[in-house]
Amino acid sequence: MQILIIEDDIQTAKFIQKGLQESGYVVDHAADGEAGLQQAMNADYDALVIDRMLPKLDGLSIIEQLRGQGYNVPILILSALGEVDQRVEGLKAGGDDYLVKPYSFSELLARIQSLIRRHQPQEKNNQLQVRDLKIDLLSRQVTRGNTVIELQPKEYILLESLMRSAGEVVTRTMLLEKVWDYNFDPQTNVIDVHISRIRAKIDKDFDVPLLKTVRGSGYILHDPDLSKEAPDTAANSTSN
Repeated sequence: MQILIIEDDIQTAKFIQKGLQESGYVVDHAADGEAGLQQAMNADYDALVIDRMLPKLDGLSIIEQLRGQGYNVPILILSALGEVDQRVEGLKAGGDDYLVKPYSFSELLARIQSLIRRHQPQEKNNQLQVRDLKIDLLSRQVTRGNTVIELQPKEYILLESLMRSAGEVVTRTMLLEKVWDYNFDPQTNVIDVHISRIRAKIDKDFDVPLLKTVRGSGYILHDPDLSKEAPDTAANSTSN
């Protein structure tokens, strides 16, 4: 899941960004209103966190412009302006929630998670499933059969991305952009390492492997019993 923070206070932005990344989110940051508006319009985010008082373009103006163009991504407003009429103004402008500074990170995280859940009615029962591998999107618990699988934050994002595209090849470029927020190839084996760790956790002790490497292309997570034609894959756990 990808979140955009539009906040001109760099220390505040770094604090929020670090906390959200540790919670398993991919996070972008814009330091002024104009840059934030452009980033919001040009990328696919799951939620926006917007400060009201920003240089170049204030937070409410950003929200009004986005909503005027039919932008329906959930928006959490952050502001030191906490009077009732100011909060009402923010919600009327198109904000979905309003959090007054100072605030605790745990409350910020809970509100973001709540907004994302409310805006994802398409996820039946808030669960992703491939064969007996399941992700509970609310608790972020991963299980295969009766086994609870513990994943690190990046591993979770990577597995969720693969499960959302179950049955389809997901390229390395797509994973670099979605999971690590890279729009270039860093020429490292970071994907290989994480794929190897995930495969060891979800496939190693089970009869039917679900995660396959598609040579020269990327990866596919699928139930082989439901696949009419298996792609050219390298199934060995030592594969990339």
